[in-house]
Amino acid sequence: MRRDHLPAESRASESRPAADGHPTAENRRVGGGRQVGGTIVQGDRRKAYRPIPPDMRRAALEVGLQAYARGDFFEAHDLLEPAWMGTSDLAERALYQGLIKLAAGYVHAVRGNPIGLARNLQGAKRHLESSLELDPGWGPRVGIDLDRLVSEVDVRLESVRVAVANMATNPRAMLELVDAAPRIR
Repeated sequence: MRRDHLPAESRASESRPAADGHPTAENRRVGGGRQVGGTIVQGDRRKAYRPIPPDMRRAALEVGLQAYARGDFFEAHDLLEPAWMGTSDLAERALYQGLIKLAAGYVHAVRGNPIGLARNLQGAKRHLESSLELDPGWGPRVGIDLDRLVSEVDVRLESVRVAVANMATNPRAMLELVDAAPRIR
């Protein structure tokens, strides 16, 4: 479900205004003058916006979660991106971005990078909490208990601190964190 594998009509759909109601300033034109994507303000930054229909976002979510569940964190991160970039709903975007950060964190764990793991887990927590704050219904709509997931991310953040302290005596400490990645569903 990578972006380049999406049907052309999804990659070239009409652009919508940013969440603040103002037209996006960075749209690309394609043959026939249609606008493709652009940017949307998320938090205090402009982020990519490449609209795709809800059923395709849901499909990207499902294949991304399947990759995460089998421990293919890099693939999960990659597969979730079209869902994140494909919606203008800020709560939905925050949910997907939180899941992307969670997967990216465990890419760092596999590579033995505790700083990358901790930073991505902190980012995941921030985005998942933002999704909950903006619309508490998004998690349940896609079968994810966000309160539980945020709590599990907190536990993993503490585990990272302990693992870093123990790395001198237990070189496998980072790999043990990978085995303890939180279940999303």
